[in-house]
Amino acid sequence: MRALSDAPKAITLAVCLILTACASTQPVPYAGIASASQLRPSQHDDSGRIPFEYKANIDWRRYSDFVLDPVAIYRGSDGQFEDVSEDDKAFLARYMQNQFTDKLNARFRNAPGRNANAVRIKLTLTGAKTNTAVLSTFSRFDLLGGPYNAVQAIRGKEGAMTGSVSFAVEIYDASTNELLGAYVTKQYPNAWNLKAGIGARSASIAGIENGADQLVAYLQ
Repeated sequence: MRALSDAPKAITLAVCLILTACASTQPVPYAGIASASQLRPSQHDDSGRIPFEYKANIDWRRYSDFVLDPVAIYRGSDGQFEDVSEDDKAFLARYMQNQFTDKLNARFRNAPGRNANAVRIKLTLTGAKTNTAVLSTFSRFDLLGGPYNAVQAIRGKEGAMTGSVSFAVEIYDASTNELLGAYVTKQYPNAWNLKAGIGARSASIAGIENGADQLVAYLQ
């Protein structure tokens, strides 16, 4: 009887896995951000998490301070929010502000003045997807979802039914307003991160944390 009762779940999961593999949303050079016209397909990222970027020939070591603008929520028609409420967007923007500030403090000095040694960083939340209730956790153990997620974890790709977050990063010389670097990225937890599969926002939160680490590495 248990096998029969589990059959609908297995069928549903199989269909969802196929749809996930075929229709995963990827970031675009969002038309509404200031650096859109300068973004090009990335030549420096093998992970696939930064599909578009602009990078000037710059020695980041000349900068010791940073200014982080308030995180903006993207309102363009090419935004990629999948059934995410305005409350959740606001929550994710606040979490980005706090998380990126904390991580940048490990590399730079937080300086409110726009001096010659400072970079000004603008973050724009451009998309998000919540975890699929129940299935995001169930898929980690199911006979179909387990192997799929194991392969995705090794490849560093998205897990089944797992949420994500997308955003744009624009980096300027704080004193001249010259664009030094920009990219769009999609971030998500490791496919075997069980904690990130529990709760609607948890995968997006993990993605923000990954994205903050990624920015610090980008500025090295």
